[in-house]
Amino acid sequence: MKLKLSIVFSVLFVFSLVTPALASVVAIIDSGTDMLHKDIYPKAWVNPTEIANNQRDEDRNGYQDDVNGWNFAEGNNQLIDYKYLSYLTADVRKFFEVQSKTLLGTATPEEIAWMRAKIEDAEFVKTLSTYGNFMHGTHVSGIAAKEADDAKILGVKLIPTEVALPGMSDMPDMKDKGEFGNDVGIMLIKAGLGQLAKQQMKLLQEIAVYIDGHKADVANGSFGTGYEQARMIVGVLFKALLRREPTEEEGHSLAIHFMNTLIQEGAHMVQAAPNTLFVFAAGNEGSDNDKFPSSPTNIRSSNVIAVAATLGFGKLASFSNYGAKMVDVAAPGVAIESSVPGNQYLQVSGTSQAAPFVSNVAARIKDANKLLAASEIKSIILKTVDVKDFLKGKVLSEGVVNEKRAVRAAELSLSLPMQRALDQAREEIQDQVSDLDKQIGPMGESMADFVLPLPSPFKF
Repeated sequence: MKLKLSIVFSVLFVFSLVTPALASVVAIIDSGTDMLHKDIYPKAWVNPTEIANNQRDEDRNGYQDDVNGWNFAEGNNQLIDYKYLSYLTADVRKFFEVQSKTLLGTATPEEIAWMRAKIEDAEFVKTLSTYGNFMHGTHVSGIAAKEADDAKILGVKLIPTEVALPGMSDMPDMKDKGEFGNDVGIMLIKAGLGQLAKQQMKLLQEIAVYIDGHKADVANGSFGTGYEQARMIVGVLFKALLRREPTEEEGHSLAIHFMNTLIQEGAHMVQAAPNTLFVFAAGNEGSDNDKFPSSPTNIRSSNVIAVAATLGFGKLASFSNYGAKMVDVAAPGVAIESSVPGNQYLQVSGTSQAAPFVSNVAARIKDANKLLAASEIKSIILKTVDVKDFLKGKVLSEGVVNEKRAVRAAELSLSLPMQRALDQAREEIQDQVSDLDKQIGPMGESMADFVLPLPSPFKF
């Protein structure tokens, strides 16, 4: 009997070492994470049930050897393919450096001219886009893990490293079939868009079930489909089926139909993981999500928070989407240095970088008070922001996330009623100021063209 008890206690002890009881779990739904990066390896989530690379499914969840997470893009446990390390060329690195300087207002005219020329170079853009997808999840993971000492990063690969544009050459040609042909073509396009949206959200629902099974407290989603991407997909379908461009009315109507279907179906995703706080990037088109929907950002739920990007704490980034109803908060998203594969670092800008800043705060809130539900974590984040005039009419909370104040409120909530905890945290913690707020003047032209779009979850 003593022997049996000692074995049980030993197992429990090992389990506690692998997965600390108080460690929050942050799922990074992205393009894959380099779990061997020196900043991420100590914080990598480890499945306590699975035995690595034995080609068995010990926890019987249907995902064999999901030791650190799962690759839903290719259907295996390989979260990253290191063959793409070579895509970080000198020009790609320089592009990100000049991009940061441009957004900060410190780039020279020569540097801006160089960058403008590079984005007209098709081969370079292909390399940049591929590397952008490759490094994206690792960069996001590094931000989510920074100073979140107890949090564990669960890798979920959704975005393929290489994404091809839709191939529609095998679709039927409806040209020259008169009014009937046009009507049927549009009907087929509408049905196809609906099916595409449902298929994508079905995959995301599968992912939600997966992370729910592994008790993820936070899920970061720095990916999405914006209105302009929807217009592009509609245009491709029109050329394939009707051999013409859609009219403005046709393009807008069908794009809105597609986006609304994505958002409606997306409700099933967040409902499948009710205990997880989903943090979504607002998008990088510089547009109003209230008028031009973005998915999954526009999914509204008590366990969803949408994030715009700021330059420091003093201004909305020129590329950032916004929305007084559809975007909840803002967070720093310009020239954010973080990890990229191969133990390297880059400064990257986007709402992709602002979202994991909030995921990081959410994880630290959860670690401060494990009893808090996803909706309560969201409430703390929204009610402890630095209210900013430049965000009035731009985000629901009218503020920038204050990480110290939010975490302090969570700590105080252990012994105080929530409202008192929030009030005391606001009294104790001052508004944030960064060096950027003092140094950088107003940005001139919009820099949206120089910021990579959110990686798309669509595989064609």
